[in-house]
Amino acid sequence: MTHPSRPAIAIGALGGTIASTSSADDGSAVVPTMDAATLAAAVPGLTEVADLRAETLERLPSPSLDEPTVVRALQWARRAVDDGAAGVVLTQGTDTLEESAYLLDLLWDRPEPLVVTGAMRSPQAPGADGPANLLSAVRCASAAASRGRGVLVVVDDEVHLARWVAKTDSVSTGAFRSPAFGPIGRCVEGEVAFAAPAARPAPLRLTAAEEQGDPRVPLVATYLGDDGHVLAALDPERLDGVVVAGFGAGHVSERAAEQIPRLAQRVPVVFASRTGAGPTGRAIYGYPGSEVDLVARGAVGAGWLPPVKARLLLWALALRGPVPREVAAHEFEERGRL
Repeated sequence: MTHPSRPAIAIGALGGTIASTSSADDGSAVVPTMDAATLAAAVPGLTEVADLRAETLERLPSPSLDEPTVVRALQWARRAVDDGAAGVVLTQGTDTLEESAYLLDLLWDRPEPLVVTGAMRSPQAPGADGPANLLSAVRCASAAASRGRGVLVVVDDEVHLARWVAKTDSVSTGAFRSPAFGPIGRCVEGEVAFAAPAARPAPLRLTAAEEQGDPRVPLVATYLGDDGHVLAALDPERLDGVVVAGFGAGHVSERAAEQIPRLAQRVPVVFASRTGAGPTGRAIYGYPGSEVDLVARGAVGAGWLPPVKARLLLWALALRGPVPREVAAHEFEERGRL
């Protein structure tokens, strides 16, 4: 039965640690088993916050999620809103949460909040964080102040923009940070407080047919002594784009840089910083492999977007078809800045 004073919130479960259990006595080797209804029922006080509709979308560990699965979750979330939900919460594993949340944000075309959350500890572990994260996520999805902000990530009572959040620790319950300028909000005493007004780049507009695509956009990380052989092995005729995770402000070795023109003649090549914080350079360095050199060779800087999110933006752009360099440059200029 619905309650007139409570908003309707849809919960979609994709799997992950938050839904994982173990048959071992010591709780080890957990795998995703719990459905959405069980997840919601295990959170004290959750039904007092919202009228819930919980649906199991997948039971996958997060490394097995892929872009088409995330797009299907997006389409489910749209239908939930069209059916009357005031907000949507998606639960999933944390390993790929920063990526799936950003892909959702690129395509989320509703003012209603879409909130992504997960857990670092399984339900059987001491101090399991899943119930608290889910409760905060539902509160955030229910808050009027969350509208118009696109996709939000709620973990550890902090609210992050999907565009900037990153998993920065492999096991800590405080693993999620927004390295550039921190979270945009906090969940305190049952309320959600934001530090700034709602603002976001416009979502990408795609047809239903375009959303069914699956472009091939590899991510190549540079390293000490990189001689460019990985980039040399790429066949641009079989790709839709390439993202390079570079040193510092997006730099690569001279030998790696020599491979860029061959690729950039056929597909967009984007370079990003592998450091975890800070943007790609524009005009600081001019040596072979620097930002100035890479742009001259046809590559595009990712700005403040980290490599994994730069790849998702290029992937999403490629859903429309071949991406001209000028289009890639414009989109990364718009979406790669703060």
